[in-house]
Amino acid sequence: MENAFLLVLPLLLGYFLDLCLGDPDGWPHPVRVFGSAIQQAEKKWNNGKYRKLKGSLVAFCLVLATCFFFYTIQLALVGTPALWLIFNAVMVYYGLANRGLIDEGRKVFTALENKGLVDARQQLSRIVGRDTTQLSAQQIRIATLETLSENLSDGVVAPLFYYLLGGVPAMMAYKMINTLDSMIGYRNDRYELFGKFAARLDDVANYIPARLTALLMVLASFNSRAIVFIRLYAHQHTSPNAGYPEAALAGILNCRFGGPNIYHGVRKEKPFIGRFEREIQPQEIQTVIRINHTVCLVMVLLNVIILYIYHWNIGLL
Repeated sequence: MENAFLLVLPLLLGYFLDLCLGDPDGWPHPVRVFGSAIQQAEKKWNNGKYRKLKGSLVAFCLVLATCFFFYTIQLALVGTPALWLIFNAVMVYYGLANRGLIDEGRKVFTALENKGLVDARQQLSRIVGRDTTQLSAQQIRIATLETLSENLSDGVVAPLFYYLLGGVPAMMAYKMINTLDSMIGYRNDRYELFGKFAARLDDVANYIPARLTALLMVLASFNSRAIVFIRLYAHQHTSPNAGYPEAALAGILNCRFGGPNIYHGVRKEKPFIGRFEREIQPQEIQTVIRINHTVCLVMVLLNVIILYIYHWNIGLL
């Protein structure tokens, strides 16, 4: 039971820190270090022959190095429980992105209502990869809600899922995988070969978390229509995973997501998720925020319960 406590306490402290602090601009963050490492490796190796092989080796080595680095630090801190607890709690805080995600989504809706389209487009560009310069108010709201749903999986459920499997080292390894995909996992001339392995690795890593996120969203909303939308539309998304939380949210709100958008100057056709094309109302961001908070809390509590059950059974052997 002591081992369970050593995993549960930093989890709860990290969750509390994320709930209170979010991700303030300018604060240090390991993901920024990950991004810098990826950028340097890409500049050095994404050229000449064997780009696919080199990209695969870069992604594999960075993920492995991340896991090893955090595991080594944990081993070094075993003899100092207070430092071990602080380190792991801070890393859980860095691994979670629930409060920061919610804050960014709320800022877009607030900018749209109080400052207008130009400010809302600029605010939205912080959290999406699509071109925002020509988006209408309706498109801005839809893009924000799509991002909130997709990143509820990537930024909340998946990190907690991997924390359950392997603690902070596994959680941070997942964050490296996700960062690799967000930086080099694109289908264009520059990244098609070099980033292919990173993109596929991210698909595999998010396979279970994306579906778990959709299930938790259904439970958090008690909305049976979300189940129907997941069954009808989740598999139609161009991503093997993103369609699940997006379909769940579209079902909860009874609206339509998807459709064509501009990414890095290229028009990308995406299927529609949902049938009912209606105007998204400003107050609906509050519904989505409640769902995000509920899903995050439930996932944390599931971690606590499963960890205690697992270590209780181990203790009985």
